[in-house]
Amino acid sequence: MGSCPYCRSTTLPSDTICYSCGRVLPKGDRSSYRLEQQFSRGSKDTTYKMAKKPSKRGLVQTHSGRKRNIMKRRKNRFRSVVMLFLVAFVMLSPQAREHVLGEFSGIDEYIQAAMAPYHIYPVEASYTLSKVADVQNNEVEGYIVESILIPPVVTSAMGRASQFDYSNGESSLEPATIQKTELITVILGSQSVNVPIDGMPSKEHANRITTSEGHEIWWPSVGQDDNECPVAKCVKVKMNLGPNEASSYAFNVQVTSYSYSWWNDARVKAIVPGKSTGINVDNSGTFDDYQLRNSQKATEFGTKLWYDRGGSASYAINGQDAIVKSAADQISSSLPEGKSDNVYAFARASFDYLHAFVEYDKEAPVTARSGPACLAGNLGDCDEQTNAYFSILRTKGVPGWYTFGILGNPHFTDDGWEAHAWGYIQLPLSESWCEDRSITLATCFVEAPVDVVNNKWLISTPTAYIDWIETADPSGQLVYDYYHQVNTLHEGLGGKIDRTRGFLTIGDVDIAGGSYQVKKYAESFS
Repeated sequence: MGSCPYCRSTTLPSDTICYSCGRVLPKGDRSSYRLEQQFSRGSKDTTYKMAKKPSKRGLVQTHSGRKRNIMKRRKNRFRSVVMLFLVAFVMLSPQAREHVLGEFSGIDEYIQAAMAPYHIYPVEASYTLSKVADVQNNEVEGYIVESILIPPVVTSAMGRASQFDYSNGESSLEPATIQKTELITVILGSQSVNVPIDGMPSKEHANRITTSEGHEIWWPSVGQDDNECPVAKCVKVKMNLGPNEASSYAFNVQVTSYSYSWWNDARVKAIVPGKSTGINVDNSGTFDDYQLRNSQKATEFGTKLWYDRGGSASYAINGQDAIVKSAADQISSSLPEGKSDNVYAFARASFDYLHAFVEYDKEAPVTARSGPACLAGNLGDCDEQTNAYFSILRTKGVPGWYTFGILGNPHFTDDGWEAHAWGYIQLPLSESWCEDRSITLATCFVEAPVDVVNNKWLISTPTAYIDWIETADPSGQLVYDYYHQVNTLHEGLGGKIDRTRGFLTIGDVDIAGGSYQVKKYAESFS
């Protein structure tokens, strides 16, 4: 051990500076060295003397003999490199700067993709869904009638004979099946009845089945009579209940559902069919294509006002509202140059806009908010965010229509099912894309589902059970009837029937074809 001649702090034999005061430690004379050796064999000279010219604080001598101030902050080389890069970037041509920014945007999207939340879905699933209703009557005799929709066969071409019509006589592209029904069984009290999977041939009310407990079932034609199906093919169930009687009925439907994508993007995995004929920002048409191709869907589902519910809420879809138009303008202005009339870019950016600014409302009101109300409050459930999405799209004449059903979780557990509403939209493919494939322009559209709240962009998954896809109706009566499928009647005053609805998975779920991820992050168009 030694000591600093300046501040008297303890030093080690190998020290060349004092780590307390930062001064250089000059060695003592040789006699001091020999004296110290008597007490410490083999040790180095640790006696020090005052320098003739005291060095500056922190100045040390390196092994090469140079002096360096260890107390002085070193240059930040990284900062210098960054500054050099910025100067070089400013001196680059506009084209070069655009390329560099493009590279960085690609990196940003890569990071988003790696960190984004996701859901996992099966390619194919077969399961039995049970719609259960428990009913409890009070002291007055009465009955309850429900119209339970028979699920349609859903294809990738929305019921058309082919995906596209070819002008050169080539074979049409057959649509892929998305949902098909395998078996329908209805249980009324203690009795079960098998129903044709398509409701055909019809069984009218006059030929209804009456159970031993007095309940009734029939599957009639579609019409406006009380004993007919008001929306689409259905099963009518009538539960006749005496005073204080309780019972239940269940609609058990076995379906096979398939994944399908109308989106041609790298995010779509190869195991999901449909990608090759899908749409993206590069092969999208323009807003003018709806009129030039005389789109029937744009006529039926592209008007700025839709589904007048009366009262203060008025139209569920409103493309004329100032809040909606402001949102649409903001979305349009966010698109890069050259994409202002790109239908795909606007529709997808609107989808991402709602993800960014509208929160899901678990306590939504019974009467769904309109599109403007959803945007104004930045809050909405599935119906309401669909109203908001369609309201924005219709400022540009992009057609969208409702889809109703039941949504399950990827594991098909009982507690995962809940009533759900989402939408379908029609997007035109570009004229050049259609002509290169000899597709008749009037048919060169994709009609695909969009589920805003569940981040499903142009994709159908087996977890979405489809009850009904809206058909054209200028009055909006069909949508109203869908929401009002239950009627009750009593033989006296003060009667009341309580109905509790639920959804269950019956038996095993068969999964096939593998699984894939659907990630949630915005699409970049730069």
